[in-house]
Amino acid sequence: MLQRMIVVLWPSFLIAVVADVVFFALFDPSHLLRQEDAFVGSNLAAYTVGFFLFWLMGIGSSSLTCHFQRSPDEINRCPLTPDRRPPGCPKREGCTE
Repeated sequence: MLQRMIVVLWPSFLIAVVADVVFFALFDPSHLLRQEDAFVGSNLAAYTVGFFLFWLMGIGSSSLTCHFQRSPDEINRCPLTPDRRPPGCPKREGCTE
């Protein structure tokens, strides 16, 4: 579980850093938000909020990649042991009632 979290969080963190640098190199937060309507008070707060938004988008993308690369055996595996499966289950092999 820890390895899967690292596989998801580390690349998304690196992408968030790059996206934050590129986005805020092109756009100034003070020009994007009018000061009277701004929900963030300073440029530093805008950079921080932007970074975490980019990181959340990266986490979503990496999580979906991990989800879709699972094999059919992982997806269709029954979590119950054969003796705990309901009667009539075709995967209840060698279990007598």
